[in-house]
Amino acid sequence: MAEERRAYSRPEFNRTIEIKSEQAQRVYEREFTRVVSSLYAIDVILRIIGDDEEVDQVEQAVGKMIGDCAVEAEAAKARYDKLRDDNGITDLPDYSNPREVVIRIVSPQVSQFVAVLQKMDELMISLDALWLCGVVGNKARSDGLYQWQQRLLRLGRRIVSIERRARISAQKRGKEAEVLEATGEVAENPESAPADTESVLEGEVAAEIPDDPPTAEAA
Repeated sequence: MAEERRAYSRPEFNRTIEIKSEQAQRVYEREFTRVVSSLYAIDVILRIIGDDEEVDQVEQAVGKMIGDCAVEAEAAKARYDKLRDDNGITDLPDYSNPREVVIRIVSPQVSQFVAVLQKMDELMISLDALWLCGVVGNKARSDGLYQWQQRLLRLGRRIVSIERRARISAQKRGKEAEVLEATGEVAENPESAPADTESVLEGEVAAEIPDDPPTAEAA
């Protein structure tokens, strides 16, 4: 009789946050769970399959992807907030269906991604305030909402893609059992993959994922 695999005991924080805007809720629903899993797996898998220099390159690249998005979100929110100040808008809108979610912080980069999601939510709220007060029109609001929803979805997809390639590289190196033990997850079996962590970095961090076509749902 096969021995039952014991679940890996990993550290985590559980944090409750509120997400108000429709766009931030969509990002959470579509990508957040996969991104959390991928960020944790990237950290675990790369330590198993790569040397320290290669691992650091991939981790720094992922951190930069998240950090760059955070800087852009902060800059956009600052512009919206200044426009509100210039027009004497001090109130922020309430939302009909805010959502409270419990976030599992399983790696430092998950904390970074959560912070970006919250910042996106804040800037959507600021944009909605400008729209409700007539400072920006329907098209400007729709474009802004869609742009930031897609910006975070693209970021999430790229992180997931890096994790998939790292998992494939572990399989090619015969490290699949170690990865399974460390992550407690089932390895995927895509058809092709790069053979090392450097290819994981070069093949995915630089990749461009096209936007989905705009739809009325984005507004």
